[in-house]
Amino acid sequence: MRFTPFDLVQWQSRYEPTVDYTLADSSCRPVELRDFLDETQVARLVAGAQHYPEVRGTPELRRLVAGWQGCRPEEVVVTVGAAEANSILAGALIGPGDHVVLMEPGYRQVWGLAHNAGAKISVVGLDERNGWRLDVAALESAVRPDTRVIAVTNPNNPAGSVLTAQEMAAVVAVAERNGTWLMVDEVHRGTELDTDEVTTTFWGHYDRLVCVGSLSKAFALPGLRVGWIVATGDLLDELCRRHEYATVSTGLLAMRIAEAALTTPYRDRLLDRNRRLMREGRQLLLRWAEAHPDLVSIVAPTATALGLLRYRAEATSLEVAHALRRRGGVLVAPGAHFGADGHLRVIHSLEPGYVSAALDRVASVLTEGVETGDPPTR
Repeated sequence: MRFTPFDLVQWQSRYEPTVDYTLADSSCRPVELRDFLDETQVARLVAGAQHYPEVRGTPELRRLVAGWQGCRPEEVVVTVGAAEANSILAGALIGPGDHVVLMEPGYRQVWGLAHNAGAKISVVGLDERNGWRLDVAALESAVRPDTRVIAVTNPNNPAGSVLTAQEMAAVVAVAERNGTWLMVDEVHRGTELDTDEVTTTFWGHYDRLVCVGSLSKAFALPGLRVGWIVATGDLLDELCRRHEYATVSTGLLAMRIAEAALTTPYRDRLLDRNRRLMREGRQLLLRWAEAHPDLVSIVAPTATALGLLRYRAEATSLEVAHALRRRGGVLVAPGAHFGADGHLRVIHSLEPGYVSAALDRVASVLTEGVETGDPPTR
């Protein structure tokens, strides 16, 4: 059976241990638990017996997720990160010969899962010249009467754009017209850079809809591996059965910490802390790009801890990324892994001195030049 690997994660797992700097990740500078857990919460964590947790997640965590997503607690299934959520969702909704429509550049987990399921894929490109906006006419043309799934990531990874209310309504209208399922990855909700308003969820806008979220991005807690799915009806039941097969449940200790992270006032403190870091990081990246117009350009992201750089070199993004890691000791994410060759995705919201040093090395390698056909290893 032909298998399509998850190129981005394979790239990271293979090369992260080999470089001095990694800008290939997608989360804000991770939170230390002591930064937001108080003595009462720590005592609760230490005293709690580590029994098998409820398969769908603790009642308190599902209640808190429901408050974040605008749904009911009984519509939530807590998963091992958004990675498990997307995996079991694809298994439930996508099969051999199904037609799936995706937006690119995009996070390609669902793209790979659809390929592995034997689906037929159509891609709708976001318009870089228009701030990575959705071309609604192109979406309408791509969706057919037999389209099974439209997959959306909002805010977008890697471009950092956010769908407007009009664009969201257009996506829903296209899906509704054809009875198509909407799979919406909302992992980056809460990472807005120009406003403190959280991006509107798709939940509640359509009946054939499922949303995915996690604590990895806006809450800077990727190591917890806590994500969730919001769904209803028969699909919810099937997702629970697939969740039981895949992982049985998320870890109890991780869910207890997640409860604290989503509880007021800790939730607001985490969001404020991470937005501040992301806004500072964006300014750092934009200033660097403005200082090197002969090397790169960028559409300023309006959300996420990410920047999608267009480079000037006449080489593929894999060739450039290999040159950066070999000659510069810096790992970035090649645009090819997002359907955006000619670009590099970088994280900007780590410790500022670390990011600046890494970007200086990127500039040095790009200034020296990248040879096409350069072998990945030496």
